[in-house]
Amino acid sequence: MSEPELRLLTRSDLADIPITVGEVLAAVRAAFVAVAEGRSANPTKLAMPVAEHHSVAYAMLGYHRPDRLVGFKTSYRHDDRQVRYYTTLTLYDDATGLPVALLDCARIGALRTPATTALLVAASALPSARTALLIGTGTQGRAALPYLLTVLPGLTRLQVYGTHPAGLAAVRRELLSHFPGRAVEAVDDLDAAVTAADVVLAASGPQTAVRISTSGLRPGAVLADVGWGVAGSALRTADYATATSAAQLGVTGRYLAGPDGRMRPVDAELPELLTGRRPGRRTPADRVFAYNSGMVVTDVAVGRLLAERAIAAGRGRSVPLWS
Repeated sequence: MSEPELRLLTRSDLADIPITVGEVLAAVRAAFVAVAEGRSANPTKLAMPVAEHHSVAYAMLGYHRPDRLVGFKTSYRHDDRQVRYYTTLTLYDDATGLPVALLDCARIGALRTPATTALLVAASALPSARTALLIGTGTQGRAALPYLLTVLPGLTRLQVYGTHPAGLAAVRRELLSHFPGRAVEAVDDLDAAVTAADVVLAASGPQTAVRISTSGLRPGAVLADVGWGVAGSALRTADYATATSAAQLGVTGRYLAGPDGRMRPVDAELPELLTGRRPGRRTPADRVFAYNSGMVVTDVAVGRLLAERAIAAGRGRSVPLWS
């Protein structure tokens, strides 16, 4: 019997592998539903901060039963001020016990994160929601609107706030590539835009000075925390709070703790929302805070799609790591 080999798939190997918004949404939704039904496992991520230079390392493990895959994800962010961020995903076939691939996780994260955000928002948004405001034009900001519009097709007004002309142009290009003819309006008065929006996506980068408060929303609106840009009081002052995972919120969302260091409990997690076990809000007037911390089972689900297509296209190289 030959020794197993590990297929290495680099960032460039995966960069142009075709995958649609609908495919990503379906994979991410299925991963969360499997967790809710007890068919998949997603233990809380392990975090190790390095205080001397503001770095943090994460280790994540998940089992996605629908695909019979076990995934190990590593994430290392070196110094928020320099925005150096590296992630990898290793997949193992739980049916055969063999390794599948080691992937750069940058594109996977850029796909599963806006899909998760869209599902979180859709679970709590009012049927009457018409205006969505995107704050930030980085990687997550650029991808956000096509996913949001796919799950909330009733949105008629799309707005974006950003400080980089190139980023604003990229948001428009990405939207048009999926929804030809749809326009996104750049806003200058952020405070006025926040108070008028039905959905607010805080997707700024770590250097932002923006701090959006849940209490500043209009009644019935949803504030989604995707990256940076929300006030530390956003969780505490929400009428209703949701998260992908309450446990992971406790790890990565410590800036949302109260003055006593305690975290306000969330009212519902996304797997519960998608299976109808919990509602997305209590009343039409609730101002909802939604926290997206990501879950590795969604990386596994999307990573499988990319890995299979990349390998079928002859991408990457096999390494006899265990020989």
